[in-house]
Amino acid sequence: MFYHDGLSKAERVDLERAAEVENLDKEIAVLRVRLKTALKERPEDYALLVRGIGMLTRTVATQYRLSPRASKDLTDSLGDLLGRFGDLVAPSEQ
Repeated sequence: MFYHDGLSKAERVDLERAAEVENLDKEIAVLRVRLKTALKERPEDYALLVRGIGMLTRTVATQYRLSPRASKDLTDSLGDLLGRFGDLVAPSEQ
């Protein structure tokens, strides 16, 4: 591995564990907790809050773009919506 020599033994263990993570759920949760802490401890630091919200927003957007499940959910939702729309336009006979 390219980075192997630059990592400590503990970092290599962490890298192996990190490689097993399939989505950004934990990172998003950490960002939310840190944003809450920043808001509580430094509510006047508007720039910090804007950066935190921006980081959280980008991370959520990235997860959505990367997630095959989100893509399938979106496809299913659009299919349901189109089906309901079709029923409104041309109701099936019952």
